[in-house]
Amino acid sequence: MSEQEILNLIAKIKEELSVLPVGCISKKTIYGKIRYYHQYKDASGKMKYVMLRDEEVDSLREQIEHRKELEFKLRRLSTSLPKVTAEYLIGPDNYECQTRIGKTLKTFVEPVKRWERRSDFGKLIAYLYGNEHDRVCVIYGLRRTGKSTMIRQAIADMKSEDFKRAAYIKIRTDDNMSMLNADLKRLEKNGFRYVFIDEVTLMSDFIDSASILSDIFAACGMKIVLSGTDSLGFWFALNNELYDRAKPVISTTFIPFGEFSRVLHIHSIDDYICYGGTLRAGETDFDDDDVFADDASFRDDETTRRYIDTAICKNIQHSLECYKDGSSFARLYELYEKKELTSAINRIIEDMNHRFVVDVLTREFVSHDLGLAKSNLNRERDQSKRTNILDIVDVNAITKRLKDLLDIKNKEEQSIGITETHVAEIKRYLKALDLIVDCPIEYGIGGERTEHIIFTQPGMRYCQAQALIYSLKKDEFFNVIEENTRQYVIERILEGVRGRMLEDIVLLETYRALDKRNYLVFKYSFGNGEFDMVVYDKKENSCKLYEIKHSTEIVREQARHLLNEEQLKNVSPKYGKIAERCVLYRGKDSVTEEGILYKNVEDYLVGLSD
Repeated sequence: MSEQEILNLIAKIKEELSVLPVGCISKKTIYGKIRYYHQYKDASGKMKYVMLRDEEVDSLREQIEHRKELEFKLRRLSTSLPKVTAEYLIGPDNYECQTRIGKTLKTFVEPVKRWERRSDFGKLIAYLYGNEHDRVCVIYGLRRTGKSTMIRQAIADMKSEDFKRAAYIKIRTDDNMSMLNADLKRLEKNGFRYVFIDEVTLMSDFIDSASILSDIFAACGMKIVLSGTDSLGFWFALNNELYDRAKPVISTTFIPFGEFSRVLHIHSIDDYICYGGTLRAGETDFDDDDVFADDASFRDDETTRRYIDTAICKNIQHSLECYKDGSSFARLYELYEKKELTSAINRIIEDMNHRFVVDVLTREFVSHDLGLAKSNLNRERDQSKRTNILDIVDVNAITKRLKDLLDIKNKEEQSIGITETHVAEIKRYLKALDLIVDCPIEYGIGGERTEHIIFTQPGMRYCQAQALIYSLKKDEFFNVIEENTRQYVIERILEGVRGRMLEDIVLLETYRALDKRNYLVFKYSFGNGEFDMVVYDKKENSCKLYEIKHSTEIVREQARHLLNEEQLKNVSPKYGKIAERCVLYRGKDSVTEEGILYKNVEDYLVGLSD
């Protein structure tokens, strides 16, 4: 037969196979009576047993036998075709792991073909078609940050000949390295060159046996891409089994504003503050029922807690369980043994957020910003908006009650207290996950640098802060204030949180974007104020000073520290010539008569991603 006749016969057999039952018939003796069952694996790979009536057994057995005959005939026909063509057409029925090739793979990757690419997409393409040998590519990051989409897009972009040699394997929790090894051997034998293994860290033996992927299969010419949400598992593997065997290593957890804006076509910094950190558009449309699906990671306090539990706490716990039989738990083992590790991680994340909110509230209620707001509201030209609310509010009483409300409670529920050692160890793992970054604060010339923790997923912080602040509504004192005053105070607090978060976002993104060999980026604090950001150019021995404001308006008081000659003189001896004094805000670019630059903060952040 010609190749085309063989292909036609294969198509006919596959069509007939599609309606025939899979699996086998098993039997058990129950209370002396023989019972027959249809035994098969469902789409997820889970074994199913369906009890049969006696009259169904013979018919089902005939259909299963006929299926086996057709499958044998199909295998014989495939031997007369080129290896890749046969595998591509016949499909992955005999793989031990869940594998997609050929038409099923094409259907899988097609929906994302026209979506925007993440910034590191080019690194993946360079690996696939470059001269890198003996190494694998690793893509890791928390859930919903674009890992699987990046893989699907790379496959969708392949030329026809490359696509025929591509396979996608989705690992399940009951898969192991032995099963994956068998599948890779089969793929290699049949000429497959590009293998994408998703959720590889779900295998309990991945961390301790990962080198087989680079040392055997990648060394023989395969391009192997590993992906997974268990970022800590990759961190362990990269420091052990995959040490110097992975290049490139792509982390997707941190999504800068510029990339968020380009990929999702959302250009508002406030949307990024509220829902940034995952690639899910449309989460701000609360009239849409889909918003209440699991996709909305930071819709409210409950969905945020669920995301922390599943994407972070369980991530850490799974990796520690798998790595060297749990020996890496070290000082966290006592928490794990008491089933309090997940709770401890969650409390520490909340504690960092609570401290942040308390700091914002204290600073906002006692700072010059509040006095400025009072003044502006009293002088408001629109009489309907003019108010003396902030003159009436008991600032000290509200601040104290807010701080009391935001303290961590449930300590009495812990059978083991969380020590500073526990906190340090958990923070170490959070840094390994790319979830937190320390952007230090420097206190004056010659002063110490202190830790300043910033979350790389802003939506997580803002949503929890919002939920905590809204707990004010349950406070008896707060409820006796008239409604418009309550709403104004709440919005004033949320505005303060957004303002502080904007400071953190700019500091973090500038810190990550600039070459640390040539620049220093930090917050600079002095006796009666601070510069929100200082960028020191080591080569030029010069610096730029920044104030960061959430406002859309230009007000001279915003630049008061940038105009403080005494503080400017203190900066120059250590950080050289002051090359620029700038306020980043949400309005249009401008320059004041005193030489202060005003730059749009969204444009600034987009520029960092270019």
